[in-house]
Amino acid sequence: SSELLTGGALALGTAILLMLAYIWFRFQLQFGLGAVIALVHDIALTIGMLSVAQIEISTTSIAALLTVIGYSMNEKVITFDRLRENLRKFKSTPLRDVINLSENERLSRTLITGTTALLALSGAFFLGGPALFGLVATMCFGIIIGTYSSIYVALPVILLWGARRNDEEATPLAPMNARP
Repeated sequence: SSELLTGGALALGTAILLMLAYIWFRFQLQFGLGAVIALVHDIALTIGMLSVAQIEISTTSIAALLTVIGYSMNEKVITFDRLRENLRKFKSTPLRDVINLSENERLSRTLITGTTALLALSGAFFLGGPALFGLVATMCFGIIIGTYSSIYVALPVILLWGARRNDEEATPLAPMNARP
């Protein structure tokens, strides 16, 4: 079991570091850090769910966790891509408003995709028996948490640290009580 723990932790850590490098290369460092913080959030909550539900952590569970990382990262890439497009379009609009607009534009697509994935997994959840229960429960929980963290974890990190618009420096969010 210690070999499984070591190998699983190494696989999860490697996946998260490679995702940071990818997002940093494709977008900006702030986007990559937001994605990694959200991924750590997703994995911590999913492992917590496995612990609370007393689901054994096995190679199947680790495969499900890696799938959750992939799904969650896909959500973040789609979120960041829409944000990047709108940052280029609305250069003088405050970052908070651009983030809100971007999220509103992609929210219906995200809800449809997540619901479709959950519907596809529901058959295996109810009819798969104990052999598939850990895998499917982890993936269902991960889809919900991955969608949540894209909106409520990754985007607030970008809002706090700011984002570059073309060649400009990143401008972080000003405190609420500060006056321009």
